[in-house]
Amino acid sequence: MMLHRYPPHFETADQLIELQTRGLRWTVSHTWNNSPFYRKRFEETGITPDEVRTLDDLAKLPFTTADDLRAGYPFPLLSCDPADIVRIHSSSGTTGKRKILSYTQKDIDDWLSMFGRCYEMAGVTREDRVQICVGYGLWTAGAGFQLGCERIGALAIPTGPGNLEMQAAFLVDMKSTVLCCTASMGLLLAEEVHRRGLRDRIGLRKVILGAERTSDAMIEAIRANLGVEEVYDIPGLTELYGPGTGLTCRWNTGIHYWADYYILELLDPDTLQPVAPGEIGEMVFTTLRKEGAPLVRYRSRDLTRLVPGECPCGCILPRHDKILGRSDDVVIFRGVNIYPGQIDEILSAIPGLGSEYQVVLDRHDDGKDYMVVRVERAADGNGGESERICKAITSAIKHAMLVSCTPEVVPHGTLPRSERKTQRMFDKRKF
Repeated sequence: MMLHRYPPHFETADQLIELQTRGLRWTVSHTWNNSPFYRKRFEETGITPDEVRTLDDLAKLPFTTADDLRAGYPFPLLSCDPADIVRIHSSSGTTGKRKILSYTQKDIDDWLSMFGRCYEMAGVTREDRVQICVGYGLWTAGAGFQLGCERIGALAIPTGPGNLEMQAAFLVDMKSTVLCCTASMGLLLAEEVHRRGLRDRIGLRKVILGAERTSDAMIEAIRANLGVEEVYDIPGLTELYGPGTGLTCRWNTGIHYWADYYILELLDPDTLQPVAPGEIGEMVFTTLRKEGAPLVRYRSRDLTRLVPGECPCGCILPRHDKILGRSDDVVIFRGVNIYPGQIDEILSAIPGLGSEYQVVLDRHDDGKDYMVVRVERAADGNGGESERICKAITSAIKHAMLVSCTPEVVPHGTLPRSERKTQRMFDKRKF
């Protein structure tokens, strides 16, 4: 994958190390000189900028957490003159004080360059018409997708989320060629297009999904109902910049992430030690250029794996797997850690299932924990397959996770959908 308009700022692994080292030293110096929060945190740790000389010194630095952002409300991590802040965004959290992030104009420009790289990697050009079905306002998604689209010169159609009737009409009338949305919104719209028989009247070529974990079954349902071949996954963390900090390529062997803008560590969430490539770890971010609210070893709580080796697309940017869940969302069931992403992978591999499911954990009067896995049949499935599907689910979960479950098969379209993020894990146990 050759990126011409928004290429990486390095050509070799050694150049990346040199670039990240310079960026790390700049970030530490910048925060030491301009952020009372970081200055105090570094002094408490006993570290000064002069002691950070190589990437190995990253481990000496203290972690930053979501609690630090809430405690610093309304301008946490601020590391520049307040007059230089041109915009704020907020995460979509629902508890406690909001996590507010500040952006300088340079931060915005860097973000849009990263987004331009995403669009270029997906093959989006100025000839495309991009229907943007994500939230606007304090959330980063709408602004990122739209301004990134305008940066590359494509036509932005800012429909926002919801209103399926309008979305379907715009797909037909505006001849949208690219759809940007959450996976849940993409599924809703794809099912609406199928219900209305519009597949042959729309001209979509690509779908870019973000903001939530996706399963192979969801992607396949979206692809089939919308008649598209190319579906991309875009990560997005408001604390980092927002969506646009990486993208899957056409080979779909992992998410290429923009290592020339930030350092990604994968750490064991309990020991906080690095995990080996291919092992699940928590994503920890350190920015290399961010002025307004830089991140120093920010614990995202998101879980993924580093993907070793070279991508068949030829792009030199490193890769991580899709988000498998959050370290604070992992549930322990009968002594086994269960990641929501594992359930996605298991169910997506079973023929005859739709994209939607629910996992319900409960504790009965006998004091034991029980798991119910409620799944939808595929849209073209029939009731006669229920017994086969139940046996397949029981066997697959037992084999992969070493626990037992009780499967329930329900008709297609029975389980709830959402235009934002669909909840699929329910823990009713009382501890």
